[in-house]
Amino acid sequence: MTTAEDEVVGLASDLIRIDSTNTGDPQTLVGERAAAEYVAEKLAEVGYETTYVESGDRPGRGNVFARLPGADPSRGALLVHGHLDVVPADPSEWSVHPFSGAVQDGYLWGRGAVDMKDMVAMTVAVARQLKRDGVTPPRDLVFAFLADEEAGGLQGSQWLVDNRPDLFEGCTEAIGEVGGFSITIRDDARAYLVETAEKGIAWMRLRVRGRAGHGSMLNDENAVTKLAEAVARLGRHRFPLVLTDTVRDFLAGITGLTGLEFDEDDLDGAVAKLGGLSRAVGATLRDTANPTMLDAGYKANVIPSVAEAVVDCRVLPGRLAAFEREVDEILGPDVEREWVVNLPSLETAFDGDLVDAMSAAIVAEDPTASVLPYMLSGGTDAKAFARLGIRCFGFSPLKLPPDLDFAALFHGVDERVPLDALTFGTRVLDRFFRSC
Repeated sequence: MTTAEDEVVGLASDLIRIDSTNTGDPQTLVGERAAAEYVAEKLAEVGYETTYVESGDRPGRGNVFARLPGADPSRGALLVHGHLDVVPADPSEWSVHPFSGAVQDGYLWGRGAVDMKDMVAMTVAVARQLKRDGVTPPRDLVFAFLADEEAGGLQGSQWLVDNRPDLFEGCTEAIGEVGGFSITIRDDARAYLVETAEKGIAWMRLRVRGRAGHGSMLNDENAVTKLAEAVARLGRHRFPLVLTDTVRDFLAGITGLTGLEFDEDDLDGAVAKLGGLSRAVGATLRDTANPTMLDAGYKANVIPSVAEAVVDCRVLPGRLAAFEREVDEILGPDVEREWVVNLPSLETAFDGDLVDAMSAAIVAEDPTASVLPYMLSGGTDAKAFARLGIRCFGFSPLKLPPDLDFAALFHGVDERVPLDALTFGTRVLDRFFRSC
């Protein structure tokens, strides 16, 4: 009989070969149905009763749920969630085809290898193992494999919470992406970062109206010029440094492990000493507003009356009102502003029995490990589940080589995950599910 460790690489490779690209555009959307049906089949093979649900307002947005009853039904259930969609990939930019699921050089390659078909595969592999072994976990485990996370979850987790909250009945805590991965601190000592907070996602559309006219004429009401100036001011702006509880705890943990001090008078300089981790940590020290899209005009010799831009804003916990005031001051009165997506930030304490179980499972597989909380600069489906009062963590355990720029692999070219990281994470999750 195969084990979860035997299966996990093959499961992940199969999932990568299923193109579940989420462009966010209904006209080019592939949909998650095939990936969801694959997961449902693998769970049904070992005896799970699965529920398949299509979410949102278009067919093909597949979601799969399964529940493994626990020994103590009075305890809240643990939600284990992962998303089935991936961002687009251009094959011409990759060393291997992004949907090949290739295994070479000690890695599994392909779009979704770290975001997040690796965790989906590890979860399915361990869920199958628990069922084959006849294991009754300490509490109910609710496995959820979801659509549309890469477009904010509006057609996935957010829709499910609004329309099918019964699927999450009894869930009080949750794990998902992005956390549990290792960073090498010194020599062979590693810290594993569990996500206890994430910034809010606020996609903002800016609009400037001006006076249309001929491109050869003087025009002091040019909408493109006004918008470009406003976008440049916002894109160059440095928002104030704000230390949240999660970031303070993370930095204190790093100080304890390395002796590196994080002087608040030069926190950016101190964080820069963290090497490849500095970009990810630096993004959790302040709000960000990055212009990502511009749209104006329809002919070279016509000055348009309207120009628009989209800005990707990521906001720290408790900062939204202050952030909006600051943005309005930067943009000025001529710029109209509206939220396209506005999903809240999250933060929970790094304590409790679930944290103890996560830490114990990691240390059992890596005795040199230290486990620390951290804040994710992006967002996950946890934003939806928090609306149900579920306490959410990022815990997708991977033991990574010290020279791997893990953060750069998310949505990057040549996305890949070490094979031994997959088997390590599978062992950790197996221990965790049996003790949580």
